Amino acid sequence: MMGYAIQWLRSLAFIIQMYLMMPLMAIVFVPWAMLRRDGVYTYIRSYADWVRWTARWMVGLRTEIRGEIPTDQVLVASKHQSFLDVVLLVSALPRSRFIIKKELHNAPIFHFFGKRMANVPVDRGKRREAIAQMMADVQSGRNLPGQLVIYPQGTRIHPCEKAPYKVGVGLLYEQTGYDCVPAATNVGLFWPKRAIYRRPGTAVLEFLPRIPAGLPKEEFMQRLEEAIETNSDRLMREAGFDPEKCEWISSKA
Repeated sequence: MMGYAIQWLRSLAFIIQMYLMMPLMAIVFVPWAMLRRDGVYTYIRSYADWVRWTARWMVGLRTEIRGEIPTDQVLVASKHQSFLDVVLLVSALPRSRFIIKKELHNAPIFHFFGKRMANVPVDRGKRREAIAQMMADVQSGRNLPGQLVIYPQGTRIHPCEKAPYKVGVGLLYEQTGYDCVPAATNVGLFWPKRAIYRRPGTAVLEFLPRIPAGLPKEEFMQRLEEAIETNSDRLMREAGFDPEKCEWISSKA
């Protein structure tokens, strides 16, 4: 019990400093980001590196990125379990831009840097209008080189939870004509949503073999879901967690 309490306090300290550093580092990089788009990516990668470094020594949470990192213009469809998978994606991808919920885009820091990255805000409460607006926004920024990131389930998913894959990812794949790189993760085991406690261990984000452009939308959706779900479950079992029973099966983590 004492060990849990100490880890909880360490987790709280980690979270506080992490969110304090976000605006402090942003102030430093704003002038550069206003002049050059490279400044945006230097900021987000620097912040991501800070989060990964402090997580390791403050709460014992190591992070690992596996697979072939895409550097060309592709669609990246990733499992989303917590803020940590966002950190790992921006840490790895050279020119990421995200499909994000509109509420997050309205926050001052996210709005400025998000616009410079050409992120695409989506109003999730209006599905039909959201899809149309998303496609229009993607097309308007299509000539910007980089990796367009979408969370195909539309929100953060608990490691034990199953949720359908949204049609938006299929439309993006079909209409952009990009290859798609799926990404699996187990980060939610160590960094849960809406919780303070950070569990020590190794959180992994893994880029999987790409799905080539041009497949029928239904076939693409089936292949994408199978790849992400199967490999996310594999990563969770590797960490010592059984996603089917929703319980830890070893002390490996």
